[in-house]
Amino acid sequence: MEKHRPFGVTLLAILAGLAAVIAFYHGLQLLGILPFKIGEHKFFTPEASWFAAIMWGVLGFIYIWVMRMLWKLDAQGWLFVVILSALNLVMALLSILGQSTWEAMLPSLLINGIILLYCLVPSTREVFGAA
Repeated sequence: MEKHRPFGVTLLAILAGLAAVIAFYHGLQLLGILPFKIGEHKFFTPEASWFAAIMWGVLGFIYIWVMRMLWKLDAQGWLFVVILSALNLVMALLSILGQSTWEAMLPSLLINGIILLYCLVPSTREVFGAA
């Protein structure tokens, strides 16, 4: 029997994909591969920037995995996306403390904040059985 995927869950999966793109963007920006910047992006020292770039890349790959779970209406996908969006918000705030500007981290803060707030809406929790 095929499950019905509500529009909100489809939107959540698309936002998770967008968050993955943003995470990869931040990682490539810290490595100096991307020629354009939204704002100044640093992470304490050059050695720490390598670590932060790896962390952003890992978070991007995990977001792709979570996006797939959400698309398939896996009940654990909701829990993982809540944890992952909170981790991405922490990583963005650490980047701001590590000399990145608010402008550079704004896409990550906005998308992950929207994902976290939308996941905590009761109707979204009910779809995944987390009520």
